[in-house]
Amino acid sequence: MTSYVFFIFLIYKLGGQALNNIPFITVEGPIGVGKTSLAKLISDHFQYHLLKEIVEENPFLGKFYENIDEWSFQTEMFFLCNRYKQLNDIQSDFLDKNIPVVADYHILKNLIFAKRTLQEKELSKYIRIYDVLTEELPAPNVIIYLHASLDTLMERIQKRDRDIEKNISPLYLEQLSADYQDVMEKYEKQYPNVQVLSFNGDTLDFVKNEKDLDTIIDKIKQTLKLGAYNHESTQEI
Repeated sequence: MTSYVFFIFLIYKLGGQALNNIPFITVEGPIGVGKTSLAKLISDHFQYHLLKEIVEENPFLGKFYENIDEWSFQTEMFFLCNRYKQLNDIQSDFLDKNIPVVADYHILKNLIFAKRTLQEKELSKYIRIYDVLTEELPAPNVIIYLHASLDTLMERIQKRDRDIEKNISPLYLEQLSADYQDVMEKYEKQYPNVQVLSFNGDTLDFVKNEKDLDTIIDKIKQTLKLGAYNHESTQEI
């Protein structure tokens, strides 16, 4: 499956039904861009429930970065099953009870990573399982897309010094970043009812600089005030 055809297929699969009234915000972007840090800061500010993905608990992840071809399917299946369970619980325990949620991932990342790591036969099998598991999962009405240069991503990965990430290939990370950019651009055009807020991690440091965080928070407030479906062309910050 060519990259172009796959991404069109991916966007089709990710349409879903966004929630009309209850804020469900997801933060997405490549490894090291600061998704969890920003999701926590948003959660603290708005007092939304925070959903964090399981990463270091994945028993295959360290082996995956050492040998992607051998351990990719096990790694991706672990993530898919755990995210499926988390989002099911979020629906019943929070969104159905009118409790807003901010998550440090969107389920779309599963197909982005799978496309990059799985062989064609395994990818086909994976997509069939993905379809079954994600058919009725809740979809966000706001996506915050963080992106940054390879140098910034590598620097942040090195600073957080996780054992499982020490063998990440810069080439793999660069390709992954390009995949994210492609998918998010197509997603925004295909589904204008879901607000996508894009922020450049090279110029914004929301962890160390309170003004940068205020910039992001203010944009989220504007979006929530207007309503997630009142989508207008969004300038990148």
